[in-house]
Amino acid sequence: MEKRLEQLPKLAEEAKKESKKYFANLKKRTPKNLDYVMQELHTAEFKKTDCLDCGNCCKTTSPIFTDKDTERISKHLKMKVADFQNQYLERDQDDFMVLKTAPCSFFDESDNSCFIYDVRPKACSDYPHTDRKKFIQITDLTIENTFICPAAYTIVEALKVKIPYDYNKKRVRK
Repeated sequence: MEKRLEQLPKLAEEAKKESKKYFANLKKRTPKNLDYVMQELHTAEFKKTDCLDCGNCCKTTSPIFTDKDTERISKHLKMKVADFQNQYLERDQDDFMVLKTAPCSFFDESDNSCFIYDVRPKACSDYPHTDRKKFIQITDLTIENTFICPAAYTIVEALKVKIPYDYNKKRVRK
């Protein structure tokens, strides 16, 4: 996994331009079954990928914490919401609540586990968002995630094979 993580930024950068063009074409004529295909690819990938072998998302990025997340986690930690926010969170440039530090404060690097796994933020439980409904709306985020998550990279590359560019080409009937 370490070698794969080392190679990932280079692979994602090499695929970025193609992925942007691919998703731009896909947005023009979005297949009706895209969400189904993405769910299928996501499920297949996560049958063979164990996030505990990687943990790169927890090491490098912060999820967005919603008010519900903050309340649930604070209660779990037996803290007041304000104290939890003051200790762990800050507002980013987009006005979202995010962690003050990376790696994640609740991440155990010795085994890539999460101290608050059962009450983790929704953004964590949904990551890398490749099985989300209306997937076509988050293609820019997905491209960003290919730099962080090996599974997201693999899923996007598999999607390009499953629904190739020529899907969008208009066919002339004879």
